Amino acid sequence: MLSRTWLRLASVSLGFWMLHSLAYGDDAMDARAKKFVEAHVAKMRPLEKESGIAWWIANTSGKDEDFQRKEVAQNKIDAALADPVVFRELKTIKESNKVGDKLLARQIDVLYLSYLEKQVDPLLLREMVAKANAVEKGFNVFRAEVDGKKLSENDVRKVLKESKSSDERRKVWEGSKRVGANVEKDLIALAKLRNQAAGQLGFNNYHQMMLHLNEQEQGHILKLFDELDALTREPFAKAKAEIDERLAANCGVKVADLRPWHYHDPFFQESPTVFGTDLDAIYKEADILKLCREFYTGIGLPIDDVLKRSDLFEKPGKSPHAFCTDIDREGDVRVLANIVPSERWMDTMLHELGHSVYSSKYIPESVPYVLRNASHILTTEGVAMQMGRLAKSGAWQEAMGIASKDAAERKQLSDAGARVLRNQLLIFSRWCQVMLRFEKGLYDNPDQDLNKLWWDLVEKYQLLHRPEGRNVPDFASKIHIVAAPVYYHNYMMGELFASQVHHTIAREVYGGKDPRGVSYVGDKKVGDFMKVKVIAPGQVLSWNDLTKFATGEELTPKAFAKDFRAD
Repeated sequence: MLSRTWLRLASVSLGFWMLHSLAYGDDAMDARAKKFVEAHVAKMRPLEKESGIAWWIANTSGKDEDFQRKEVAQNKIDAALADPVVFRELKTIKESNKVGDKLLARQIDVLYLSYLEKQVDPLLLREMVAKANAVEKGFNVFRAEVDGKKLSENDVRKVLKESKSSDERRKVWEGSKRVGANVEKDLIALAKLRNQAAGQLGFNNYHQMMLHLNEQEQGHILKLFDELDALTREPFAKAKAEIDERLAANCGVKVADLRPWHYHDPFFQESPTVFGTDLDAIYKEADILKLCREFYTGIGLPIDDVLKRSDLFEKPGKSPHAFCTDIDREGDVRVLANIVPSERWMDTMLHELGHSVYSSKYIPESVPYVLRNASHILTTEGVAMQMGRLAKSGAWQEAMGIASKDAAERKQLSDAGARVLRNQLLIFSRWCQVMLRFEKGLYDNPDQDLNKLWWDLVEKYQLLHRPEGRNVPDFASKIHIVAAPVYYHNYMMGELFASQVHHTIAREVYGGKDPRGVSYVGDKKVGDFMKVKVIAPGQVLSWNDLTKFATGEELTPKAFAKDFRAD
């Protein structure tokens, strides 16, 4: 049980950390830092809101003029952060090491990283924004075309999930990849521009720079992923062999003849549903939005206002993906989605709404504007993944009243969901290896044979066979490489964070209950834990400090390893 006393003590401990001043602070430097932060917020707050709205409109409409407004808004922010006079003052304050108030010092540290990224040639900054904007628009308006028919992303996934024809699957898979050829040249040019910007700031390349700007170090991240590789290699190979047997049987081919289009999503980043139980059947008649409302309200984190502001169903020109955005750090939080009744979209909506509660909607107003964000992209991804996983949980389905009334069928679906989740964690881990190492290679040398690099990594980490004789830019068909560069490793670190937080809740809120049976449904103590231990600190704590604050130890793969065990 999570007592009120415990909650109060947790709040007090964080508050003490936030308000405590260093013993050797300098009052004059504190005043100087405070003045800088206030000037920054006064200037940037309206620009960030304008950009947030422009970004939202562009992604929901797909119109050229809206993308142009988005680009102009981003350029205003970049110009403000690029001001060399302002940066010199910020650098002087930071390098003095005399800011005594820890909360103020943390704001200076966060702002320094934001400004540092923009201390490059303004013309180069604008060129990068224009190039990224053009490529992103190319993704948003692209629809796969097969035999004269345009297919949405949901259509592509439906064929890859259901078709037994290898030829049909191949044509649809290849159709979905043609976006890569459309954007390849611009993407490589963008990578070179990004490297040029990183070089101006003294970094070897953009990959190294982006990790630094996100309070990460390349060697540490690669070491962590090497550990994950060793941890997952054998169980993944075993799980994939079992999956491959089913996929081959479903399509009437030999296992040796399986190719990337035989899997159920275009990148083999999700677990194929091949074990005789269709989890979509659980959600075929379900009201996904109603389930989300009831769940989040039940744990004390209602999201009705988020859904009212959101854009949730397919329409032409709109981004075919899903995301959550905080427009103003004052509670205007929105989700873009393309919902169809399926387990994937149940997972996705729980995921995106997990982002929404870890935002200015629930981060207290007492947290300064500069720090009114998630601690890190990996921690917000972790919370989103923690919630999204519930869609496959038999315990969650039963508690939400959507499980089968037939006991045998209910057990079958629950066991299937557990297997799919277990496979999903392994499969996603291997996919993240590809993305991390490809992006590192891309920025190490954008002129190399990138398609060869891509397929070498896919074969090594995902154990897929590259299509014979295919030499087209499949690497360029992944939007994250453009729109969220050097980001994907944070998804995997988020999975580690999700497991670690979930196991902590099982231990501290549910008295040591088996984490696999913990559903959160209707339990406001879970919401209390999340608000106090994860959400409330905002960006006051760095990602590893927050992990220690929430779970008692630094980020490790231990809890994650327990989550893909088969027993």
